[in-house]
Amino acid sequence: MFRSTTVAILAFSMAASASAFAADPVGVIDTDSTTATKSINSERGRFTLQTVAAGLVNPWSLAFLPDGRLLVTERPGNLRFVSRDGALSKPISGVPAVFATGQGGLLDVVLSPDFSTDSMIYLSYAEAAEDGEKAGTAVARGRLQGNALVDVKRIYQQQPKLSTGAHFGSRLVFDGKGHLFITQGENNQRPTSQELSKLQGKLVRINPDGSIPDENPFVGRNDARPEIFSYGHRNMQGAALNPRTKVLWTSEHGPRGGDQLNIPQSGKNYGWPIITYGSNYSGLKIPEAVGTSKEGMEQPIHYWVKSPGLSGMAFATAKSAWQGNLFQGSLAERILIRLELDGDKAGHEERLLGDMAQRIRDVREGPDGAIYVLTDETDGKLLKLTPPQS
Repeated sequence: MFRSTTVAILAFSMAASASAFAADPVGVIDTDSTTATKSINSERGRFTLQTVAAGLVNPWSLAFLPDGRLLVTERPGNLRFVSRDGALSKPISGVPAVFATGQGGLLDVVLSPDFSTDSMIYLSYAEAAEDGEKAGTAVARGRLQGNALVDVKRIYQQQPKLSTGAHFGSRLVFDGKGHLFITQGENNQRPTSQELSKLQGKLVRINPDGSIPDENPFVGRNDARPEIFSYGHRNMQGAALNPRTKVLWTSEHGPRGGDQLNIPQSGKNYGWPIITYGSNYSGLKIPEAVGTSKEGMEQPIHYWVKSPGLSGMAFATAKSAWQGNLFQGSLAERILIRLELDGDKAGHEERLLGDMAQRIRDVREGPDGAIYVLTDETDGKLLKLTPPQS
């Protein structure tokens, strides 16, 4: 049984002179109450903003189903359908129990690459230890059958479980070659990112059934976990395949500053906490840090001096004025970042949706070419941005 949601028409008022409207500055918004959309001027032209659904509780991730519906995770532990008209379903049954403390809970959702034949979905979530006091990142999969997940099986768990509520990651990305990438955090236990015997602060790669690919870089080493693909990460909450290169990009939180974009390579060390462009939240240096570079440790392809609090990310592939751009959600600064790219280099940045002052948790490109975002609020929203025409 579906419960209706009210499509929120975002109120707008502006005092402006006729000359100001003639200049059409960036940020001027026209509201069309008939279509419940806003027309917003950006550097690349006007785009429309529509609230598709509201009433979500701290939504974390979304996935598009072939029938036009969406799946949305809510951090407290619910997975719901969102219909074409924005109605929310009751929670889907069969979802694993989650550790919904601090940053923990139900996190990412992705469809199997063979969803049309296997109806399988994958979920990442914070999983409690047996004593219930600490937790780690886990991944489960199950078949979507009506309003239920069936044949649910956990295929991955971060070991050891060290988090009391911080730094779980986590995004799931299929690489198009039969593997599943899982981004994670270091559970706010900095040194573990450099310890190959632990799964904290690691990008891991597994097969869809949870087995380990033979070509993983640390397979066969007694001192390292075979799931590890790269290490030295802090808290990766954004990940997507670059459509041009088919290579994984990730984004991760720095502490106070030092958020970064990476293109992780097999077996490489990305430095946390030994090298960083950030400082501790107190303003003091990270105790383990030796600077911003060290031999044998990789540099990010881009970093922010002031931390936006990076979360979900998506590449725009549809033909529009935004084609080829990278979109990045921001939690701390409550914006949507549009980055222009030159190959594997990040260039000009535009900041969007700042007037809303909403934490942007997830960003996805839809089958229709629009950019969809989730706001991480107790009354969370699913928003649709229709790009400017090229």
